[in-house]
Amino acid sequence: MSDFIAMLILAAIQGISEWFPISSSGHLVLFSQLLNYNNTVSFDVALHFGTLMAVFVYFGKDIVDILEDILKGKWKSDKARLGWLLLLSSIPAAIIGYFFKKYFELAFESLAIVALGFAITGILLLIASFDFKNEKKTPDWKDSLLIGLAQAFAIFPGVSRSGSTISAGLLRGLDSKEAMRFSFLMSIPVIFGAALLELGSEKLPTSYLLPMLVSFVIGLGTIHLLLKVVANSKKNLRWFAFYVLVVAMGMGIWLLIK
Repeated sequence: MSDFIAMLILAAIQGISEWFPISSSGHLVLFSQLLNYNNTVSFDVALHFGTLMAVFVYFGKDIVDILEDILKGKWKSDKARLGWLLLLSSIPAAIIGYFFKKYFELAFESLAIVALGFAITGILLLIASFDFKNEKKTPDWKDSLLIGLAQAFAIFPGVSRSGSTISAGLLRGLDSKEAMRFSFLMSIPVIFGAALLELGSEKLPTSYLLPMLVSFVIGLGTIHLLLKVVANSKKNLRWFAFYVLVVAMGMGIWLLIK
């Protein structure tokens, strides 16, 4: 298989797994090995930029409203409040990612650790899928900080960022759609900041443009599907939980007999 075809397959996988709660990092590590493709940091950044742009497009009005109220000094409005909460939620991941970056990079080299991450994701999703009482429609600062801690934990390979943050939101009492919406929006500062940190002054090759487009288009469709279909019932998360648990078991068996 040519590298170009492998890049497009990985781009499609990124578009699906970044927003479905199944861990894009784990799937990219797994499929890079299966496709015998030597994934690079710059290619990984390009794919994440593609799926991040999907958030900007899908939630464009929300983002503009948040920035508009903050810039106009309407700091106590609902939109500005949401903006501050999103910034607060990004702090734990920024701190942990900055100080423990090298350790997490080493963890990505182990399929056993990735398999463990998948298993953790599955357990989190199963717990969050039960019918706990929902008491609020919007998060407060405590919710934001705790969901942010869940996002920081997702730096661990195989642990889904969207899965851990959505689960944390549900366990804090948010309804499914609000938990997903907050999860998608809070990804913006973290993914954007991490991408800039990884990329530095390096420029992305033009050969990455088509994979970026693929990850963007599929990511856009994935967000829409999650909010319009999956969010209708928390029990739908169990399908993703079963999937990642099966993947974890399969990887474990394969590593034992390898």
